[in-house]
Amino acid sequence: MRRNTLDATKFNPDILLPYQLRADDFRAAAQDVYDFFFDVNTGLVAKGLERLDDILRPAIMSGVLSDMLTSSLAKHSRTLVVNAHFNGHPDLVLKGQYAGNAVKAGEQGIEIKTTRKAGGAVDTHGAREQWMCVFVYQVDNETEPARQRRPMTFTEIYLGQVTVGDFRKNARGELGTRTATLHAQGIAKLRRSWVYRA
Repeated sequence: MRRNTLDATKFNPDILLPYQLRADDFRAAAQDVYDFFFDVNTGLVAKGLERLDDILRPAIMSGVLSDMLTSSLAKHSRTLVVNAHFNGHPDLVLKGQYAGNAVKAGEQGIEIKTTRKAGGAVDTHGAREQWMCVFVYQVDNETEPARQRRPMTFTEIYLGQVTVGDFRKNARGELGTRTATLHAQGIAKLRRSWVYRA
């Protein structure tokens, strides 16, 4: 079992980050997640069980990572806190901007997303003007024997300001949930605001 870290040389030295964020806030947040997975997986493997990476379905894994990164970024950030409104938007809000740091749909803050898709394309619940942060990660579910699998790894981090016009709406059937995804120009815009690329 190996403890993962981000490569300090792979951060974008020229990016201008909002809300007084620092590259080190992203490094520390990712390290919190890496340390959690290392500790949990070490215990699971010692008992002959599967790693958390192998147990969780992809959608659940993305949700867990998004929640953990939101919490960790809030802990390391100088000005952002977790949105106290259940399922509120954005995930991180500017401290003191909203009563009780809770808002159903606010404009001051950052939405956190995670995906396995290289390049950062990710579905959202609606097109809106926002600061969007996308963490791209990889999970090794194929190496055999399983004990030799690489730990979950963040390969890309993007943080850009997008608008309603940067999205396309995704058609869904009667039972599907309507979603929106950045269109080709929108995702290109986000990719120009890269924070980390391994």
